[in-house]
Amino acid sequence: MRFLLKVNIPVEAGNTAAKAGKLGTIIQSILSDLKPEAAYFTDDNGQRTGFLFFDMQDASQIPAVAEPWFIAFNASIELHPVMVPDDLLKAGSAIEAAVKKYR
Repeated sequence: MRFLLKVNIPVEAGNTAAKAGKLGTIIQSILSDLKPEAAYFTDDNGQRTGFLFFDMQDASQIPAVAEPWFIAFNASIELHPVMVPDDLLKAGSAIEAAVKKYR
């Protein structure tokens, strides 16, 4: 199943890693293990933020996804299942059933 991982790196932890010359290499190492389909970086609420899209087959994989960010940067994360257009098309009958039942 495809997930969106939002990672917020606190400014102090990010600055410490950047000053040590390790910010980019730590992020690259984590990405190398996670192998996201796509990764985007920006700011959110004044913090360095990443939006990563990846596949996860089992909930037991959550610690492997989250812990590197927690440990390396004291980061906060959000993890959300997401759909691509084909997934949304497949969900059409479930949407229609909900509309009929709860309209």
